[in-house]
Amino acid sequence: MSRLMLGRTLERVCKAVLLLCLVHFLIMMILYFDVYSQRFDIFSRFNNGRGANASRWPHHSYYNYSGARPNATFPSYIPSSEQLLPSGKPEQNSTHTTPKPIPPCPEVPPGLVGRLLIEFSSLMSMERVQRENPNVTEGGKYTPPDCRPKQKVAIIIPFRHREHHLKYWLHYLHPILRRQKIDYGIYIINQLGEDTFNRAKLLNVGYTEALKDAEYDCFIFSDVDLIPMDDRNLYHCYDQPRHFAIAMDKFGFRLPYAGYFGGVSGLSKKQFLKINGFPNEYWGWGGEDDDIYNRITLNGMKVSRPDVKIGRYRMIKHERDKHNEPNPQRFNKIQNTKNTMRKDGISSLMYRLVSIKKYPLYTNISVEIGKPPPRPLRG
Repeated sequence: MSRLMLGRTLERVCKAVLLLCLVHFLIMMILYFDVYSQRFDIFSRFNNGRGANASRWPHHSYYNYSGARPNATFPSYIPSSEQLLPSGKPEQNSTHTTPKPIPPCPEVPPGLVGRLLIEFSSLMSMERVQRENPNVTEGGKYTPPDCRPKQKVAIIIPFRHREHHLKYWLHYLHPILRRQKIDYGIYIINQLGEDTFNRAKLLNVGYTEALKDAEYDCFIFSDVDLIPMDDRNLYHCYDQPRHFAIAMDKFGFRLPYAGYFGGVSGLSKKQFLKINGFPNEYWGWGGEDDDIYNRITLNGMKVSRPDVKIGRYRMIKHERDKHNEPNPQRFNKIQNTKNTMRKDGISSLMYRLVSIKKYPLYTNISVEIGKPPPRPLRG
């Protein structure tokens, strides 16, 4: 009896095992056909979806499904070496991304400090200034890396024997200009020789030579001894000619008179050409700024200025330069601006370029600009 029961038990176990094997076999067959149909479907969609690009894709008989990435849309594709496209990969699998366009620079840069402490007592050297401004490139040029400025600005400084002042100017202005997000280049226009100094003619030279170096559309004309006391005084061009240095410590931080246009000013290329640039015949100190102011107003433009609290400047104290004595003819010339501005200016500029040297912090342009004409005899 016990043997009979044991035999029946073994028979049931064997049937159960056979049933499980059959179920397992059916499941495997279902999975096999399901996977096969998916592969066939992918293959069909891949071939049918090539569209206009079908002629660019050769037919291949080898596909690798085992190395597909988890997020891949299509299985990995392995063509022979002779059949690779120039890129080496199908266009659908390209990982190249177009770089994001650089945004325009904000009207008011966020990194401005405001009122600055300006002093000239500490020792200054070109080596120190260069260490302080590693992002300034050869020739004294800088472009903001994170935004696109609307203007390209040439800063032009008339110069002779002012190396001491230049160190302080570069020390303060480079950081200010970078915070202002200005795309700029600095040009020192050095008058060679010891003849009478001519500031306005040097500024005309600076305009001409800067345009040979780059496509500037804004020009800032600055004396080397004037340092802005507020970096909110933005060094770019405006809808009207701009006078920046409206409140110097020399004048008690006030505008000396309504028509004053001295120290630091800015004009766009269009504005500069409209007034025929600056006069060339003001030899010695004084008068050229008033002539420029007359040219602006006579051509239907107005001078724009910053707020008096922002347009403050400190001047580096110094003795009057030799061969830059006051021009005794300046008052007569100022009264005749209307008659002279069309024939005396950028259109009549003559000079001899001697050398151009690009230093780490600025471009030095040395020129010979001639001598003043002999003064008429009295009587």
